Amino acid sequence: MTKSSDGNLVSSVTLKSGSTVACGKVVNASGPRALATAQMAGISLPVEPRKRYTFIFDAADRLDRDLPLTVDPSGIHVRSEGKYYMAGCPPDDDPAVDYDDFGFDHSLWENKVWPAVANRIPQFERVKVINEWVGHYAYNTLDQNAILGCHGKVANFIFMNGFSGHGLQQSPAIGRGIAELIAYGEYRSLDLTPFDYQRIESQRTIIEQAII
Repeated sequence: MTKSSDGNLVSSVTLKSGSTVACGKVVNASGPRALATAQMAGISLPVEPRKRYTFIFDAADRLDRDLPLTVDPSGIHVRSEGKYYMAGCPPDDDPAVDYDDFGFDHSLWENKVWPAVANRIPQFERVKVINEWVGHYAYNTLDQNAILGCHGKVANFIFMNGFSGHGLQQSPAIGRGIAELIAYGEYRSLDLTPFDYQRIESQRTIIEQAII
């Protein structure tokens, strides 16, 4: 990114191809790579990639109804997924990882996930894993909540970051809010100002408890 002479605006973005795009606004919607994008504009951001594991399994003794999202006190969550079930969890040791680190810890199923779901739901004693994968949360290390709005100095740099696993659920409201901010210079449908980037600079937290 190239900034104006006073450093108060991002004036252009250079793409991987080498071409340059002039910009009126820059929206950081880089997910787990949010920090890397912010650093291009000389901005710090407390967002890092953390691994989250997902398992799709079949049950020999199926439930007689759909299972809504159910969260065990251990932090493991499980729900129906078509004719199968889906369970997920963080690792016990949950550090930041490299952006391209998708190495899988297969021991999590036997040692953590299956014991918890079988204890919670006896029908899940006899199950078979059908598929499994690992992805990254864009984890906000300050308070695990969204970081939105404009930067205090680089005025045309806009944040949509740090959702810590809530991004899909919140995306309709966040997308509309940021669109309003770009078009009108203010939020109109919902007041999203409590999540503005300024709280990062002032270390004012809005702690999110429901992180899985």
